[in-house]
Amino acid sequence: MKIGSHVSIKDGLLGAAKESHSYGSSTFMIYTGAPQNTRRSPIENMKIEEGQKYMEAHGLTDFVVHAPYIINLASYKPEIFNLATDFLKVELDRTTALGSEYLVLHPGAFTDKDAEYGMKRIAEGLNMVLEDGTRPFVCLETMAGKGTEIGRSFEELAAIIKMVDHKDKIGICFDTCHTHDSGYDIIHDFDGVIREFDSIIGLDRLKVIHVNGSLNPRGAKKDRHANIGATEDNPRGRDQIGADALKYIVHHEAVKNRPIILETPWLDKKTNLYKEEIAFLRGDSNL
Repeated sequence: MKIGSHVSIKDGLLGAAKESHSYGSSTFMIYTGAPQNTRRSPIENMKIEEGQKYMEAHGLTDFVVHAPYIINLASYKPEIFNLATDFLKVELDRTTALGSEYLVLHPGAFTDKDAEYGMKRIAEGLNMVLEDGTRPFVCLETMAGKGTEIGRSFEELAAIIKMVDHKDKIGICFDTCHTHDSGYDIIHDFDGVIREFDSIIGLDRLKVIHVNGSLNPRGAKKDRHANIGATEDNPRGRDQIGADALKYIVHHEAVKNRPIILETPWLDKKTNLYKEEIAFLRGDSNL
């Protein structure tokens, strides 16, 4: 099982790989800088060669890069759209230099327009950025549907892909919290949900899994992650999806050999549960 978590890039790829290994991971996810802004360390300072050697020595493969949240390809405002396309190009180049095959991207929010406009705008932006030589897959993430964000249904993601010229460069990141919050019944009928995904988008496009609990009931459209199996006495609140459902998902044949990434919350400044959650999902221990 390729399973890991979001880890820090503050000490470059080497630091990310070491942190990931300390959790018992076999893969991981990074941002190439702060997710809220465009400030980035020079790629030559990111200890790429050392990190790749450490990964090879410790069985870490297929790591994932996440694009910053400030990229909004659905925007009608030229300054926001231009920033999105320009910075997405930068992130694709950095993802390639780091050696990852996957750049996860929140599709965008249509704000003052409508969903149809937003989907067309996202496809327009992707067509400006993707080229024959683009190496990483741009993995559009399934979204919870809060506000005006796009990607709240498989149909919306399929509509975007249909308008993209380089369809072979597009993948999907399936987020359990987001998909649950958007209304899909991944608790009682993940088999049915994944069949629907296959019929609308195609399982060949499923590249990355984000496995997260949710603080909300199904269909709440709020996007608030919870620790796996968290109960009422957890400071962050109770996981509404449940540990059994999430464990079923990560062992499902449909997600086999895909990188599975935890984005569950840190409980305080000193403690996170990645090591325990990874061991549980793998089947090595109880929570």
